[in-house]
Amino acid sequence: MDIGLVAPTMSKIKIAVLVIEDEAPIRRFLKMTLTSNGYEYSEASTGQEGMLKVASEKPDIVILDLGLPDMDGLDVTKQLREWTSVPIIVLSARGQEKDKVDVLDAGADDYLTKPFGVAELMARARVALRRSITSASGESQSVFKFGDVEVDFVKRQVTVLGKELHLTPIEYRLLATLIKYADRVVTHNHLLRDAWGTEYSGETHYLRVYMAQLRRKLEKNPAQPKYLITEPGVGYRLKVS
Repeated sequence: MDIGLVAPTMSKIKIAVLVIEDEAPIRRFLKMTLTSNGYEYSEASTGQEGMLKVASEKPDIVILDLGLPDMDGLDVTKQLREWTSVPIIVLSARGQEKDKVDVLDAGADDYLTKPFGVAELMARARVALRRSITSASGESQSVFKFGDVEVDFVKRQVTVLGKELHLTPIEYRLLATLIKYADRVVTHNHLLRDAWGTEYSGETHYLRVYMAQLRRKLEKNPAQPKYLITEPGVGYRLKVS
């Protein structure tokens, strides 16, 4: 992987970012922040303008506000996901868990609530870009490692410090889904669908039980997990970056 693709200030290659945001002060702030970090900046103040620019400019990443004047950012996300897999990071003043769940389920890569920190935004952008580059390469990993854990997808084998660990089929499916979306929030409904089936949507108590079991098996300190992170009211994230 070319480090320039995820750290634009270290390379002549510039990552193109499109900001879809109706508030001019926030656009100015993001322009200053992103250009100073080596990104090539473009902007749109409405959802329609933003979608046209995604089509014409083909940015590497989109930063999207939910409260746009002509249409909701959730609808922008849904329409973009009909034809593009460009990473989308949502910024919004809405702090309700349902808003986060809806936009993540619609295909957004991540969600930050205003006000947000520059360092956190840059970190989320790097993660989304890494995932995008990996997906575009077409390469699939047969072995995934984090901490002392190694997952061999061909053998369907999980080891901790080289010692084989027994996971139930549901535990394995949950872990595999979290690995597939490593460093991204995976919503409750998504995990329930992948592990149990669509008819179990809403049965979040199942997840609490099985995630607790996974933490006991994979985390050094299950009460303070380092990798299997809870996103309250939304879902879970496998933190590996």
